Amino acid sequence: MMPHAFLSGAIYPALGKYERSVQEGKIAAQLDPDFPIAYFVLSSSDLALERIDDAENTLQRAYQRGLKSPELALQRYLVDFWKDEKSKMEEDLAEAQGKSGLEDLISNSQALALAYSGHLAEARRTSERASDLAQKAEHHGMAALYETQSALREGLFGNRVAAKQKALAALGLSKNRDVEYGAALALALSGDYSRARALANDLISRFPDDTTVRFSYSPTLRAFLALKQSKPSKAIELLQTATSYEFGTAPGVLYDSGNFYAVYVRGLSYLSTHQSREASDEFQKILDHRGVVLNDPIGALAHLQLGRAYAISGEKVKARNAYQDFFALWKDADADIPILRRAKAEYEKLQ
Repeated sequence: MMPHAFLSGAIYPALGKYERSVQEGKIAAQLDPDFPIAYFVLSSSDLALERIDDAENTLQRAYQRGLKSPELALQRYLVDFWKDEKSKMEEDLAEAQGKSGLEDLISNSQALALAYSGHLAEARRTSERASDLAQKAEHHGMAALYETQSALREGLFGNRVAAKQKALAALGLSKNRDVEYGAALALALSGDYSRARALANDLISRFPDDTTVRFSYSPTLRAFLALKQSKPSKAIELLQTATSYEFGTAPGVLYDSGNFYAVYVRGLSYLSTHQSREASDEFQKILDHRGVVLNDPIGALAHLQLGRAYAISGEKVKARNAYQDFFALWKDADADIPILRRAKAEYEKLQ
């Protein structure tokens, strides 16, 4: 069973080959029908392919066998998020209350979902709760990942001071591979390029043979730093390394967008050089893979960036439509988010 499980859960998802992952996941579940992770991986790949009924049926089969795990519970929450079934999401949260190793996981995913719709203040509180729960259980690595995701949200939304504070808090809890990557990206978003560069160098030094570091984390970080140094062409060149893995998800990483940050940074780089068609293609990739990106906020921000790409090319109707899609997702968003204020000002100029 284990070779099929590894192929299904680690190898094929990392390459974005979700069809193959489903095939191997079915074999793993047949060989060991009481292995809960096999059902989690199978459901995850079905969701990546946006086969929602299949994803739900897989989870139902696991529950019928009496199988339970934090991963299965998280997967059910993500399916409910994809379907925009808020009442079921609330039920998932209620069921997780008081369960160590689960409540913090679901709370963190809830924070992502809140930020996805622009409810940043509430996302902060929920993320802090997830981190506190993990620290009380002495799961400091998980707490650090939650802090890292919070830092990334702040940076993406334009809150540079908060992004830096959260990134440093995460690094104070852990300096594992995934925390360093997320914290480095958040620090770059905050404008602390020297510290972000040092973390990028440390990653490649500590993990020289790590596939995720070499083909996703390092090129994404170096490209974003190049972009911030007004070298967008260099950024685009650096991201060539990531193309074979950009549709994938790295095993063990909590960033629900998988490897799509490379795509997002490439899109920003094309925007910077006014290559509107190329930029729109990159942001459309994110929108076309909602089952992979799930509740990561870049899924919402991709609508805004797509609107900016269309505006550059003079396609005002398409630009307005893309902006409106973003505003629809953020219809009740916190009014003081910097990127939202900028988006509204940009939209006014399109009228």
